Amino acid sequence: MIQIQNYIDGTFVNPIQNEWIENTDPSNGLVYGKIPNSCSKDVQVAYKAAQKAFITWSETSIEERSSILLKIAHLIEVHLNRFAEAESKDNGKPISVAKTVDIPRAASNFRFFGHAITQFYSESHEVKSEKTINYTLRHPIGVVGCISPWNLPLYLLSWKIAPALAAGNCVVAKPSEVTPYTAFLLGEICTEAGLPKGVLNIVHGLGASTGKAIVEHPHIKAISFTGGTETGKFIAKTAAPMFKKLSLELGGKNPNIIFADCDYEKMLTTTIRSSFSNQGQICLCGSRIFVEASIYEQFKIDFIKRVQQLVVGPPSNQSTQVGALVSKTHFEKVQLYIEGIDNKQSRLLCGGNRIHIEGFENGYYLSPTVIEVNSNSCKLNQEEIFGPVVTLMPFNSDTEVLALANDVKYGLSATVWTNNLKRSLMFSEKLETGIVWVNTWMQRDLRTPFGGVKSSGVGREGGFEVLRFFTETKNICINYD
Repeated sequence: MIQIQNYIDGTFVNPIQNEWIENTDPSNGLVYGKIPNSCSKDVQVAYKAAQKAFITWSETSIEERSSILLKIAHLIEVHLNRFAEAESKDNGKPISVAKTVDIPRAASNFRFFGHAITQFYSESHEVKSEKTINYTLRHPIGVVGCISPWNLPLYLLSWKIAPALAAGNCVVAKPSEVTPYTAFLLGEICTEAGLPKGVLNIVHGLGASTGKAIVEHPHIKAISFTGGTETGKFIAKTAAPMFKKLSLELGGKNPNIIFADCDYEKMLTTTIRSSFSNQGQICLCGSRIFVEASIYEQFKIDFIKRVQQLVVGPPSNQSTQVGALVSKTHFEKVQLYIEGIDNKQSRLLCGGNRIHIEGFENGYYLSPTVIEVNSNSCKLNQEEIFGPVVTLMPFNSDTEVLALANDVKYGLSATVWTNNLKRSLMFSEKLETGIVWVNTWMQRDLRTPFGGVKSSGVGREGGFEVLRFFTETKNICINYD
């Protein structure tokens, strides 16, 4: 039985009220550990440690901050196997994915922002006629809150922590209570890398208690959150009257638009990835697939054949392509959508059934599911399912599919498959999303801004955008006449 603890002021500690939550391995449905159910008192202790550390950390040279972040990146890579095994056990994702995607990306996040902070610049403007120079200072905010989700646990936690620390802030972080293991291990790495006590504090617990306490804390000055749209609404409602800075990366219901003039084989291979990577539990998955009518029937045959060849199995097997869903609660939520197929607006083409694997009978395995729909207004096309479930729908014209793609409350990402340059540029401009991929999917450059529009969130992460978020700007005007 693994007992995870809070990491506060450089030390691992139990929750003040000694309350615990069971931690379940989704591959077999068995409890394998327990984590703190922290309360507002734990958050307050973490805040005080961060506030005290901020005095020194904010004045620490950029070079030293950079050096420590680079050490953290290196140590994550040194302990790659340990982190990957923990991530796979916690989340249910194939260990091969954790080893090649999640953990390397977490290391890259620390390395990137370790370097980026040394290149972060301020602006200056001279007005000779008025004999003035205006220049900008960017100061760290203070103590900030970082709340991350369960689908890419260390990947997205580090995506927030690294730039916050690089900019000179101190952090009170809360990983998802469903997947806390790698955040616990990160505390060990930070101590080994020489991160000063109190600069990073990791408090475990439920979103409704621990997360709420972070958001409501009167002196935590910014909140960076990735998760569901409804939770994002609560955070905005709570934090806005307190004038906290907010970065909210929320849900997605992303269109994958396939034209007949695309590179068909490349599109087909990538569409399998964009549909079912991480069991479809990625906010960027293309869950609404729109296919030009002239190739629709052929695509349907070829796509279903590829989907049925995907290997569903235990995360520990190297051959596994689709692992277990993250929890029983989430598994049941996804099943409800499949059970809602009505044969009027939707029709099951393949999958949709629970898979029982020998030795892992109680694991949360669901066969990759493809559903044909005849209306974009149905729940399957309007609500974020966040599982290995995609819908198919044909279209006849550019105008029609653009309207279908935008006819949803979300606006995170979109993928367009075409070799028509004019169409590529037009769709890139007209799609109501924060990210557009043309003839590719999930190719990320850490220098670029990341985020969505509409109900997919507020603000941008990545590159200098997130360093601007984690700093306060001050303008200085000097008259030298």
